[in-house]
Amino acid sequence: MRVIVTRPAAQAASWVQALSERGIQAVALPLIGIAPPQDPSAVAQAWRELPRRRLVVFVSPNAAEQFFAQGTPGSTWPSGTIAGSIGPGTTQTLQRLGVPIAAIVEPAADAPQFDSEALWQRLRQQPWSDASVLIVRGDGGRDWLADTLRAHGAQVDFVAAYRRMAPRLDGEALRTLADALARPRQHLWFFSSSEAIDHLIQARPGAVWADSQALATHPRIAKRARDCGFQAVHETRPGLDAVVACIQSLAS
Repeated sequence: MRVIVTRPAAQAASWVQALSERGIQAVALPLIGIAPPQDPSAVAQAWRELPRRRLVVFVSPNAAEQFFAQGTPGSTWPSGTIAGSIGPGTTQTLQRLGVPIAAIVEPAADAPQFDSEALWQRLRQQPWSDASVLIVRGDGGRDWLADTLRAHGAQVDFVAAYRRMAPRLDGEALRTLADALARPRQHLWFFSSSEAIDHLIQARPGAVWADSQALATHPRIAKRARDCGFQAVHETRPGLDAVVACIQSLAS
């Protein structure tokens, strides 16, 4: 069984390597393209205002990567500003980009899911009245965490550090897709985004996915896969160990 990793290109390559090192056959088929934001000046302004922020939340590794890519070279993370991370992947990215681990708040290691709700369980222990908060994301997304922080008195702003788009599939990507449709039982689609599923369906309108298998890292993603016709959908926590364990159980 070959695992198809659908994350954006850079993350997909890292996952393919990590899975291969665990003895799992994997291939990258990025189903989300990443492009610069429509308003780079807003990101530059967000960097200038970092020291006055009590909390800056990064909703994904892409949010962290793209935000720092547009910062002033040599910039350091301001002391007193908390970096909120949605999960371990985002935390690892923030650390690699120079954010001290002591400044990062992430969901508990045993949280049922790594999402905004799990991050809030850690943040809710602090007072947020009149606190200045920035949420770094792509162009759009869920507002649940922002609404929750505002309900607790925080002043919340957003900045779009990148744009998500449907990828252009050609060459090896098209061959991988054709093989997965021809031999669905020999492939396992690995989804970490509902948007990736939407792009897949758009790429092959009319395709039948009933015999295809999927691995989803969140109940919302699993539901989207089922709504799009996948019948064998397996849910897993998003960490590497959990994903590997789930794949191995399916293979056996």
